[in-house]
Amino acid sequence: MITYRRISALKTAADFRAHMESLGIDLPLEEQVEQVPASPLAQPLSLDGRTIGNRFAILPMEGWDAERDGRPGPLTIRRWRHFGASGAKLIWGGEAVAVRHDGRANPNQLLINEQTLPHLAALRETLVTEHRQQFARTDDLLVGLQLTHSGRFSRPNDKQRAEPLIVYHHPLLDSRHNLPPDYPVLGDEQLDRLCDEFVRAARLAQRAGFEFVDIKHCHGYLGHELLSAFERPGRYGGSFENRTRLLRQIVAGVRAEASGLGVAVRFSAADMLPFHSGPDGLGEPEPFGEIRHSSFDIRHSAAYPYAFGGDGTGLGFDLTEPRALLDLFRELRIRLVCVTLGTPYYNPHILRPALFPPSDGYLPPEDPLIGVARHVHVTAELKRHAPDLVLVGSGYTYLQEWLPPVAQAVLRRGWTDFIGLGRMVLSYPELPADVLSGRPLRRKQFCRTFSECTTAPRNGLVSGCYPLDPHYKELPEAQVVAEIKHRQPHG
Repeated sequence: MITYRRISALKTAADFRAHMESLGIDLPLEEQVEQVPASPLAQPLSLDGRTIGNRFAILPMEGWDAERDGRPGPLTIRRWRHFGASGAKLIWGGEAVAVRHDGRANPNQLLINEQTLPHLAALRETLVTEHRQQFARTDDLLVGLQLTHSGRFSRPNDKQRAEPLIVYHHPLLDSRHNLPPDYPVLGDEQLDRLCDEFVRAARLAQRAGFEFVDIKHCHGYLGHELLSAFERPGRYGGSFENRTRLLRQIVAGVRAEASGLGVAVRFSAADMLPFHSGPDGLGEPEPFGEIRHSSFDIRHSAAYPYAFGGDGTGLGFDLTEPRALLDLFRELRIRLVCVTLGTPYYNPHILRPALFPPSDGYLPPEDPLIGVARHVHVTAELKRHAPDLVLVGSGYTYLQEWLPPVAQAVLRRGWTDFIGLGRMVLSYPELPADVLSGRPLRRKQFCRTFSECTTAPRNGLVSGCYPLDPHYKELPEAQVVAEIKHRQPHG
């Protein structure tokens, strides 16, 4: 079995650089993390007349802990309170909120409608109030809401039963869900109506006090799947213009019906083949044709046409279309863009580099630090193409103690505008505040990428940091998660 050197074992900058050299990657690194006001992490940024007070962003995460009717539950409220206490000045959507019931990724996902609206407004106010109590001001805090439809990965009624709504037939993903060849595909008229649902949801988000909405186009959900609908006929498939029609129509509707509301997009800039656990537990790509690729001992003979931002092999990237998408954002007056990669459902090591897999996952087929570097360099390349856009980078959590010195260096080089934090905030929500204030970092709270925050929802439980958050350690679910982990062949 392949073992990788743990990032926590790298005690000096020289150790870190030597490890990178052994992997053939390059991440910028600074010896000393600066404090306010000199630190690049502390610099304010002006966006469309608003000042965002520093360069930390909280990325959207689903907790599987809302009420069945879509209202926030107690754990949802607790998590958003932590977002407010984090010190980050950009809250990217808080978490994914479904625009209608059939698009929920699980029956306990937040849902936006007239009935849930006052509860979502109160949820936002909880975050803002906590931030004001901790940091005395909120005029430099920007809070948005991520709007989504889960499409192929919808599970609106039963956590263990998929109810996919697909925009084209994908031979590998269809087989995973046992979808027959005649399984219905959403028609153009149905997608027209879905555009209306996004616009309605955006109006509600504005009424709830959110300052922008993210039209989600990442991680295999419906917006992202449309970007890869190269073989779909009709008005929503084939050409780049057609595959971005949903986004363009939603934005036009929001501009017309929710004047003054900001629009942002989080998108998967590139994707790969689905991966599965091989005989040794290591992740390996699903067989698809016979193309040889130097990174993996497999062969394919046919191009893989289902990866937006892919190079046709299913294992490499071509950022031509992602750059074109940035150009479209500029035309649509979308300046706030969050860059991510892949999907949690079929190639999670691309999306969130981790040393330990979730229960339905596989051992990482590469040192996770390679995955971090991939995120950083893709975002940097896109930032070079569109320097006028405001980009939020992802994939930083695996860096652990090395996150602040790398993040500071990335910002100083202008490779991104914000450092996005996801899983790290579940175990260590105060990290941004501690970094910016110069307080000693709490080493025992750093996320070690145990992936139990993913193992739990994969098994129908609420998501959270069971190893490090005392609140989750005391939940009955903690013992269930521990038993699942114990049964994992690669646990």
